Amino acid sequence: MVDWTEKYRPSTLSEVRGNNKARDALAEWAETWDDHREAVILHGAPGVGKTSAAHALAADMDWPTIELNASDQRTKAVVERVAGEAAKSGTLTGGSAGRRLVVLDEADNLHGNVDRGGSRAITSLVKEAGQPMVLIANEFYDMSNSLRNACETIEFRDVSARSILPVLRDICRREEVEYESEALEAIAESNSGDLRGAVNDLQALAEVNEQLTAEDVVTGDRDRTTGIFDFLDALIKEEDAEGALRSSYDVDETPDDLINWIEDNVPKDFHGAELADAYDNLANADRWLGRVRATQDYSYWRYAGDAMTAGVAAARREPKGGWTRYGPPSYWSKLGRSRGTREKRDYVAQHIAESSGMSMASARNDVMPFLSAMTHHCKNRELTVTMAARYDLDAEHVAFITGSGKDTNKVQDIVADAAELRDKEAVSHAEGAFEGATRTIEEPETNDDSDDDEASDDPTDTDEEGDQGADAGDDQADDSQSGLGDFY
Repeated sequence: MVDWTEKYRPSTLSEVRGNNKARDALAEWAETWDDHREAVILHGAPGVGKTSAAHALAADMDWPTIELNASDQRTKAVVERVAGEAAKSGTLTGGSAGRRLVVLDEADNLHGNVDRGGSRAITSLVKEAGQPMVLIANEFYDMSNSLRNACETIEFRDVSARSILPVLRDICRREEVEYESEALEAIAESNSGDLRGAVNDLQALAEVNEQLTAEDVVTGDRDRTTGIFDFLDALIKEEDAEGALRSSYDVDETPDDLINWIEDNVPKDFHGAELADAYDNLANADRWLGRVRATQDYSYWRYAGDAMTAGVAAARREPKGGWTRYGPPSYWSKLGRSRGTREKRDYVAQHIAESSGMSMASARNDVMPFLSAMTHHCKNRELTVTMAARYDLDAEHVAFITGSGKDTNKVQDIVADAAELRDKEAVSHAEGAFEGATRTIEEPETNDDSDDDEASDDPTDTDEEGDQGADAGDDQADDSQSGLGDFY
């Protein structure tokens, strides 16, 4: 059977559902492209219609499309050969006014040095493109600051269940699928935000049912998982060790999340010695989870699961009855409150790691504290500019490292100077390639005489200089390994 998401992909922008503002902004971008000549980034969660909107726009504008997937073809050579030629040249006429649309999907999968120059090639390309370009991304902030600033941006939001429902009805009409209204409503609600997921679910159910009923949809969900609150009741009040373990098999939670649910709720019914035993088992489970994180060997999950379920249930000393108000882990709310800070920290750490060839953990623990101390409140302005340029930081990330406000003139000026410094370094590096070749030819003749003179005049001085050079070399090696060498 043909994939319904492809079969019923919107053919014009007017058929794109659930993102009217984004759709209108995209149409305006295309119609005024000759005036601004900027690329555009369409970003939002998977399944909300970004790629469909790009192709629908091309159909409306009568622009042929050339599509490149960043995750598969992201080296500088491929970008320049495929997307570069398509975006810059105007020799392949066709479509309205000889235009064609270059679509770069998964543009957030370009990560600095990892893509071997692809990210910089795309950034240069969008600044020079002679054809309209659409970049599609799920995670907007995974793209470099330079790339984001070089493009117009349009956000596609999650598609509401109310917008998904008419699409499902229309597909059922075209495919002659009989349905109960409640069934389509259940599919739309369970996939709220993801139109593509809703269409996939509809097709899967239609292939095995002559008529779609609400019972089919609800039963399918009920059979797959047990509610977390039912599981907590079974674990803490009802089941023995074996029963608690079996109940955990039907819960749609990873061991990392499940231990947080149990840890926060078990003190509501367990007390004294039984609570101490329960926490001993949770501590044992946490150790196994630590081994999973350290080794990436997920076979250890079963030992963690045994300890946090069977072990906790076995700690119960007396019957538990009545109703208990269980709730989500407080740890999650703490993570939610600190999410913005963690995202900034990880963004900076990722850029340091990619630039310096180290792990993100080393960047966070070994480099960022020194950078924060050395650039505190931007007092060392030159160093702060160098840092922002080196790691491609925007205002909020400079403010995070230095402890300054991102909206202050001081930070904004530093970010602007950093952008200029990056441009100058790019030109300097290009010229340096030819300088190095010239020095290689000239240096041998000059160095032979000077080395002979120094050796004959004072060999002691030569030894001391050699020792000093070795010491300096050791210092430089240490600095480069820490990632701080560029700042001394």
